Amino acid sequence: MKKTILIAAIAVVLSLQTKAQQGLKEGDKAPGFSGIDQNGKTVALQNALKAHRNVVLFFYRGQWCPYCNKHIKELQDSLNLLTKKDAYIIGVTPETKENIAKTIAKTSAGFSILQDKDDEIMKAYRVNFVMDEGTFTKYKGFGINLEENNGNTRHTLPVPATYIIDRSGKIKYVHFDPNYQKRASVSLLLSKL
Repeated sequence: MKKTILIAAIAVVLSLQTKAQQGLKEGDKAPGFSGIDQNGKTVALQNALKAHRNVVLFFYRGQWCPYCNKHIKELQDSLNLLTKKDAYIIGVTPETKENIAKTIAKTSAGFSILQDKDDEIMKAYRVNFVMDEGTFTKYKGFGINLEENNGNTRHTLPVPATYIIDRSGKIKYVHFDPNYQKRASVSLLLSKL
C-alpha cells in the first residue's frame, strides 16, 4: 500500500515537472531523425516515409516502466493491423541497448526501437524533461536507477507521447499527456491512420 501511494505521489510530481512541455502539434513538420535499431538496421524517418504511408513514432521511458511495457505489448499484439494500414512503427527511448533488449524480452516487440543516446530526438519532438534530484532519489529507492538504465547522469525521460506522421512529413495525430499512465490506444491509432 505504501508503495502504491508513493508511486502516485511520484506521478503527481512528474506531471507537474512535465507541464511546461508542450510537444509538437498536429500540422507541424516532423523533425527528421535517424538511428540504429535493436537489429543493427539504420532507421531514418525520411526513408520510412518513402516506403510507408505513415510512421507511428512513440516515446517510452524504459524497461522498468510497467505502463510502457503494456503499451509496447499492445502495439506488438496489433502490429499486423497497423502494418495493414501501411504504418511503420518506431519506438524511441533514452535507455541503453542492453535495457532495450530487456524491453523486447518483456514485450516481444518486433518493430524498430531506437536509443536516443543524446536526447536529440526527444528534444526535437519536445518531449524531454529532466527529473529533479528528489524524484530521482525516490525512483532509486524503488530500484529504478536512471543513470544505470540510460547510461548517463542527465536524468532525462520523455513524456510518453505518440505521433503519427504522414508521407508528406506532417504530423497528423498527437497523443501528448504528461500523465505517464495514459497512452494512445491502438484503436485510436488505427482510426487516425
